[in-house]
Amino acid sequence: MEDQWKERGLLALCGIGVEPGLSDVFARYAADNLFSSIDEIGVRDGANLVVEGYEFAPSFSIWTTIEECLNPPIIWERGKDWFTTEPFSEPETFTFPAGIGPVECVNVEHEEVLLIPRWVDAQRVTFKYGLGDEFIGVLSTLHKLGLDSTTPIRVGNVEVSPRDVVAGCLPDPAQLGDRMSGLTCAGTWVTGTGKDGSPREVYLHHVVDNAWCMSEFDSQAVVWQTAMNPIVALELLGSGAWSGQGVLGPEALPADPFLDLVNSHGAPWGLDERTPAKA
Repeated sequence: MEDQWKERGLLALCGIGVEPGLSDVFARYAADNLFSSIDEIGVRDGANLVVEGYEFAPSFSIWTTIEECLNPPIIWERGKDWFTTEPFSEPETFTFPAGIGPVECVNVEHEEVLLIPRWVDAQRVTFKYGLGDEFIGVLSTLHKLGLDSTTPIRVGNVEVSPRDVVAGCLPDPAQLGDRMSGLTCAGTWVTGTGKDGSPREVYLHHVVDNAWCMSEFDSQAVVWQTAMNPIVALELLGSGAWSGQGVLGPEALPADPFLDLVNSHGAPWGLDERTPAKA
């Protein structure tokens, strides 16, 4: 719909949470400031959050969880464009900062893979999420039993969507903050050639401690980390630091003013230099 928005002189800003959102801003920042050419942009999300009293309690909407994790993941590669793979494919161990440590991450369907290649030059774009074997097992079982379906079925004298039943059995993620402990990390891993012509590998990240979030904002970490980014974007749109026409993602707009404002909200972003893998 970009042409329609441009004709009216309006901006539709898509995907301005944390992922997509801050992760896309990290990709833009890396392209502008850190690399002369990029091999891969890989969004990597992991956490060591624990919810006391629950064996299975997603920290955000179970509807979103089911759709993202069971849809075929999308990958973008130069020369192939977008293609899909199997859910939970290409497992890798990724080491997250701030003491979270190594977490197994797998391919998950996510919007960054659709947005970033439109504006950032790279050979490959991926999204992987640290789900864990138990989480994957639960989702796989829901799928096998048909409990991920949105099509109503008749049970006695009522019709009900199986996914609504699953959602009704689980706690409200927004109300889990006082039972949660640990850290959540959202970030963008980038490999390629640095500005000096040498191989470079970095992980730009944003880590939030649930205890800090609860004490400062009475909000659990995943909710707050997501909600901060549209606030920052609104500030930039209001000041004119961000502007445009058409349908854009955050990667199409300047990264530096966004990241400066992220630091003003209490949980700063970080950058880890990593040793590039040998070819």
